Amino acid sequence: MVTHFLLHRFHGLHQKLPASSILSSVFLSQIHSTFSLRTHCYTPDEHSTSSSSQSQSQSQSQSQSQSVVRSICSLVCQSYYQQTHIRFTPPKLLLQLDSESLTHDRAITIVASLADEAGSMVALSFLYWAIGFPKFRHFMRLYIVSVTALIGNKNLERANEVLQRMVKNFAEAGKLKEAVDMVVEMQNQGLVLSTQTMNCVLDATLELGLIELAENVFDEMCKRGVTPDCATFKLMVVACCNMGRVLEAERWLNAMVERGFIIDNTTCTLIIDAFCLKGYENRIVVYFWKMVEMGLAPNVINFTALIKGLCNQGSIKQAFELLEEMVRRGWKPNVYTHTTLIDGLCKKGWTEKAFRLFLKLVRSDDYKPNVHTYTAMINGYCKEDKLNRAEMLLSRMQEQGLVPNTNTYTTLIDGHCKAGDFVRAYELMGLMGKEGFSPNIYTYNAIIDSLCKKGSFDEAYRLLHKGSVHGLQADGVTYTIFMSVHCRQADTNRALVFFNKMLKSGFMPDIHAYTTLISALCRQKQMKESERLFEEAVSLGLIPTKKTYTSMICGYCRYGITSLAVKLFQRMSNHGCFPDSITYGALISGLCKESKLDDARNLYDAMMDKGMSPCEVTRLTLAYEYCKRDDSCTAMAILDRLEKKLWIRTVNTLVRKLCSEEKLEMAALFFHNLLDKDPVVNRVTLLGFMNKCYESNRYGLVSELSERICEGNGKHNALN
Repeated sequence: MVTHFLLHRFHGLHQKLPASSILSSVFLSQIHSTFSLRTHCYTPDEHSTSSSSQSQSQSQSQSQSQSVVRSICSLVCQSYYQQTHIRFTPPKLLLQLDSESLTHDRAITIVASLADEAGSMVALSFLYWAIGFPKFRHFMRLYIVSVTALIGNKNLERANEVLQRMVKNFAEAGKLKEAVDMVVEMQNQGLVLSTQTMNCVLDATLELGLIELAENVFDEMCKRGVTPDCATFKLMVVACCNMGRVLEAERWLNAMVERGFIIDNTTCTLIIDAFCLKGYENRIVVYFWKMVEMGLAPNVINFTALIKGLCNQGSIKQAFELLEEMVRRGWKPNVYTHTTLIDGLCKKGWTEKAFRLFLKLVRSDDYKPNVHTYTAMINGYCKEDKLNRAEMLLSRMQEQGLVPNTNTYTTLIDGHCKAGDFVRAYELMGLMGKEGFSPNIYTYNAIIDSLCKKGSFDEAYRLLHKGSVHGLQADGVTYTIFMSVHCRQADTNRALVFFNKMLKSGFMPDIHAYTTLISALCRQKQMKESERLFEEAVSLGLIPTKKTYTSMICGYCRYGITSLAVKLFQRMSNHGCFPDSITYGALISGLCKESKLDDARNLYDAMMDKGMSPCEVTRLTLAYEYCKRDDSCTAMAILDRLEKKLWIRTVNTLVRKLCSEEKLEMAALFFHNLLDKDPVVNRVTLLGFMNKCYESNRYGLVSELSERICEGNGKHNALN
């Protein structure tokens, strides 16, 4: 009988549990009170040292209690068996019973009795009925007795089910830790915890945003021999993605892949969106194809999400390659796929290509352009100042029965503002109201931004006030606009005022806002403040962009601290950033200023190996620094890696620079090399060289060069 099993199981439990365990003491006290009641209910002949009158009174009370318990048990069984007998889940009981009249102690006695006499499913039915009421939902002893009774019936699956229900209910009440502690304690008492139970604990923890605690639960799960399954890892990946902690999500995704688990299509889309939002498109492409190899069958939504990420990154060619692969696998692109590609082409500046795709969609029998497609196309024309075409598309979409939305109008307003046509912008703003669309803060931001760039700050402030009168509140973008204006004016103090206003208004500055301030402070060589803002942004979970890193690197180089610039350069890959020619150029220039030419040369070679073209300042600076050391061979080797057109332009500039520094022999050497590659002499370079030679009485250098030029012209004429 379960009754005797329960009493035997908890007899002498103090000797088994650590004396220091507060949890164990609580557990024991709860169990003890439960089973003292249980014994009273079922052993009315228990010996007592009380007087006979007290014994009689107790006996009557116990008899009455037993009668109530038996009556309720009978009602439960009657309701249970009136319903379908073949079932996998406990049925919902229809009890004509007032829950308020039922005491906590009787409830746990009923559960134990039902488990003992009617079976686990009947006991579970009553438990689920009881915890449907607030009075019992967070009553810990009721869950403990239920689990213990189910263990006694060897029904471990249902015992785990009760624990899962307890965790969910207690988490809702803010008592998650109490529930988790009890789950662990039940395992200590012999219950084999299921993966589903631990996943339930994990899910409840993650719902509260407690990632670190969830990781501890995962570790404890593994230590206790509970094997994580696909759902376990999925919970961690999804939670990290939802919180924007993409690098942590990647760690869990790696662990998933290592164990051979495959994500589902919905999770795949969520992960793609999260990674792309943080600028990790290249990383998620690798994981996407790895999952496909493992058995994931991607659908049109997965492909479209990835195409969108690649388009936002500017990788249009890769996006179209993915489109071809999608079609090859039998998926037909829908209007959202086409709209994503049109938007990507427009953002890249390839509006005519976008329009050809747009026309293809117009002529399609399957899909027609929607309001988002038209808005993307209008945005493309606005960016190219082709406002007549944008207005034509607005009319066209209205003819097709499509209603322009707030975003459509805002896009067109932004285009007219950037073109300086504020009259038309205000007209469209009025038209929005007539069409039943109220301008939002994005509409106001579009006009405010253009007004600020025009220098009309008073009008911008008046417009912002007008928006506030209509119930609009400045957002992070609004504050960033004003910050940018003051940063361009080198008024970083005023910019910081707007930054602090943003924080006080409850808006979290994005990485663009931080980068705007960091760039301005770096230009003013305020590196301590720049460092503080940079680390603050990282600590808040923001991902520094290429521009953020480049601004900091430029600042360090201006300040003459290239060692810190190099360290930051090496950190870029940690955030998925990769240096461009501007980043390389800034660091190379800084290293040249500190005469660290070998390091500068290595960076230059690395940049060239990656197919980047150094700007003229970078290639000239490095070559000239070697010339200052009279190392013309290395200077020439550096320039020889350039394509012919760039080589000619750079050598012409270098010759003039060497002449200005009166390094005439070296200037003559480069001039002769220049004539070897290009017989057409640059008149400005030649005149500058000759003047410096005459001033320094170096007539021989001019004579040698003149002979070369004459010979070259003779050969050129002979060939012609």
